[in-house]
Amino acid sequence: MQHRILNYLIAAVFVALIFLTIIFVTAILPATTFQPEATKQGAYVYTLSEAHGREVYKREGCVYCHTQFVRYQDREMGEMVLAGDYVNQTPHLLGTERTGPDLSNVGGKYPDAWHVAHHMQPRAVKPGSLMPSFSYLSERDMKDLVAYLQTLGRERELEARRRGLDGKPEHKEVAGGHSAAPAHDRLTWLEAPQEMRDEWKRVSKNVDTNNSAIANSGRGIYMQNCAVCHGVTGRGNGPISSSMIKKPANLTRPFYRAYTDALYYWRLKEGVAGTRMPRWGRSLSEQQLAYLVAFIKTLPVDPSTPTGQVEVTNYSQLDQPQLMDKNYNEIERLSELHAENPELVPGGGRH
Repeated sequence: MQHRILNYLIAAVFVALIFLTIIFVTAILPATTFQPEATKQGAYVYTLSEAHGREVYKREGCVYCHTQFVRYQDREMGEMVLAGDYVNQTPHLLGTERTGPDLSNVGGKYPDAWHVAHHMQPRAVKPGSLMPSFSYLSERDMKDLVAYLQTLGRERELEARRRGLDGKPEHKEVAGGHSAAPAHDRLTWLEAPQEMRDEWKRVSKNVDTNNSAIANSGRGIYMQNCAVCHGVTGRGNGPISSSMIKKPANLTRPFYRAYTDALYYWRLKEGVAGTRMPRWGRSLSEQQLAYLVAFIKTLPVDPSTPTGQVEVTNYSQLDQPQLMDKNYNEIERLSELHAENPELVPGGGRH
């Protein structure tokens, strides 16, 4: 009997030691030895309103469905986060599931009014969304929550533009014949995955995509492989486009002026999921893809595309069916305005 009790005690001590070791290695040791230096672009100091919005974010359980971390291998989520980005965030809100999109770099991506509409009636803004309505939030809670969301990754993305991740500054012609600011000087919310940006840096060393001779070489590649779907002028009206359920992209939309060279390269090499766009990286060389990028950049902006300030439907009227389509279409065009008008700043305002 005594031997049996002794065996139980030894087993209990052994299990306790394992448990304490795990706690020490995974929690205590990192907390005492890992002290990352605050990053300039990520370690954000919150205002009272933003700090309260962060508490609302925690209270409402947003962390259950949304993450706040972007790794090297994550696609279409913006700039990677660093350990020093979380210095001022205690407790951290990394999250574990991505039932909803990652929010690491959502700050400034949409105007404040868009966020209000999204939280009031999610499916009126994003059809098919699983997010519940937060229309019960008080005016202050809603305002502060949006203020907090607008801080997430905004400085990180701006810093990335300042560093010029895609090479030399490049001025592009936009509607009306005006020259837009360099792509990396503007707030751009479309970016290739980190691995594709790294690959493009290597490829672009040998190909100048702003060279007219290179673009002319790309024209032949485009006519042979792309014109059948996207059309000779890139308007998405190629001869077989009428038979497609998912229509080819109109590459003359102002929306595509926000594309960086690396983003064009990525889309060409790996295709576009859910469409008939093939993975041209399987049949074209890296140099040919770069030539194709050079040509696509020469496509003009469609002059028939509406320009100017878009006034989004009043969100108090979202429950009126006749306004739903109009509201959704105008919100969808906000991204085009970011690309088209370099004066637009985070939150939808102007300088």
